[in-house]
Amino acid sequence: MGLLLLWEVAARVGWLPEFIIPAPSDVLIALWQDRENLWMNSRVTLIQAFIGLALGIFLAFFLAIIMDVIPWLNRALYPMLVVTQTIPTVAIAPILVLWLGYDMTPKIVLVILTTLFPIIISILNGFANADKDAIQLLQLMGANRWQILRHVKLPSSMSFFLSGLKVSVSYAFVSSVVAEWLGGFEGLGVYMIQTKRAFAYDKMFAVIVLISLLSLFFMGVVSYIEKYLTPWRFNQKKKIRGEK
Repeated sequence: MGLLLLWEVAARVGWLPEFIIPAPSDVLIALWQDRENLWMNSRVTLIQAFIGLALGIFLAFFLAIIMDVIPWLNRALYPMLVVTQTIPTVAIAPILVLWLGYDMTPKIVLVILTTLFPIIISILNGFANADKDAIQLLQLMGANRWQILRHVKLPSSMSFFLSGLKVSVSYAFVSSVVAEWLGGFEGLGVYMIQTKRAFAYDKMFAVIVLISLLSLFFMGVVSYIEKYLTPWRFNQKKKIRGEK
């Protein structure tokens, strides 16, 4: 709040040029006055982000399970997954647009590529940190790999998965917007480029604020889901705090 107040004062007294950095109050006004255009374009970005994120989650669980069951496949795929994270998103997006066209398909593919790595690494870490005693007990009872995966490894990986999902949620919106910058007809990324070309910087900042708010909101949704799916973690934290 202090930074926003300082920004507002600096803009009002003329320390910051209005045509480059608008005041926070101007951004909020633009956010309200331009709400119809923002809502219309945000729906497209949200649809792309959600479809890509859902497919990324499904693919991450599939690959993580296969990589856990087949160790040599883990050694083969893990370096490839790491390499995909070294390629800048801005470099991949125009290639996908060139290959797949200007509709939603390249945006969804880019969201999958950017959200897959944090989720799959989180799931694999959850598998690695599963209770060894529980696994040995099931093995003594004659359980196979799939039964151990179902009853021990998957439940123990939920907290790890949700931690990775928080990161991927923010990645989903950012990558969707970046893909729209480089090719598209609608969406928050396209609208941001249009406002920039029209020198409507208050509206451009309003788009940035909206993207941040959407990311924070859905990260909060994931945190709520985490409390619902893994209540024992939060109950344990409360007991520790109570003992202190």
